[in-house]
Amino acid sequence: MTRLDERAKDELRPITVTPGFQPYAEGSVLISTGDTRVICSVSVENKVPNFLKGQGKGWVTAEYSMLPRSTHTRRQREVTQGKPGGRTQEIQRLIGRSLRSIVDLSKLGEKTFTIDCDVIQADGGTRTASITGAYIALHLALINLQKKGDISTIPIISQVAATSVGIVDGIPLLDLCYNEDSNAEVDFNVVMTDKLEYVELQGTAEGTPFSKKDTQELLALAEKGITELFDIQKAAIEGAS
Repeated sequence: MTRLDERAKDELRPITVTPGFQPYAEGSVLISTGDTRVICSVSVENKVPNFLKGQGKGWVTAEYSMLPRSTHTRRQREVTQGKPGGRTQEIQRLIGRSLRSIVDLSKLGEKTFTIDCDVIQADGGTRTASITGAYIALHLALINLQKKGDISTIPIISQVAATSVGIVDGIPLLDLCYNEDSNAEVDFNVVMTDKLEYVELQGTAEGTPFSKKDTQELLALAEKGITELFDIQKAAIEGAS
């Protein structure tokens, strides 16, 4: 099959990262993966949730939202419904888990790092782009705090990034756009560290169940893509710091 944008089956969409996109935030980026664009910004507060008080540990959490015209038709703002929808809660918990997995919380002090991931344009892979961009924004925030003397070291254990893979018309593909995702027989979201350890695997068959061989091939594709994302993250952080 020929992909809509004529990419190879193991090729990521074009990625650009703009650090410092929101200058008032402790760390921020605009990340674009193809036609998906997400603003990731970090806010730091000198407090922690009640369950961490007095332990000398920090906390990393996330909020996620899609702006009303990030899609072809207007989405209703979730604030008008009184609470986040189920999909939003799932994604923001995933982003928070992914970032907490690679930070030594004991070296943050009693600080809360809130990462806001706001989708301004959606064409598939918004949660994976959010995780990849959130890592950059968090790392930049930590660098800024270290420069100010608020923390002594950068307590990052490893990098983390994410991508999607799937089977479309019987062919395994890397980094699905919306059209591919909506027609996929199998759809995976993969979150991985630079130690090639998995933080999360979300795999679903939309029709026919998939095999162990399918899973191995999809995970190999994801690893290739995520390894390339690590290089993009490093370049963005080095260029901004």
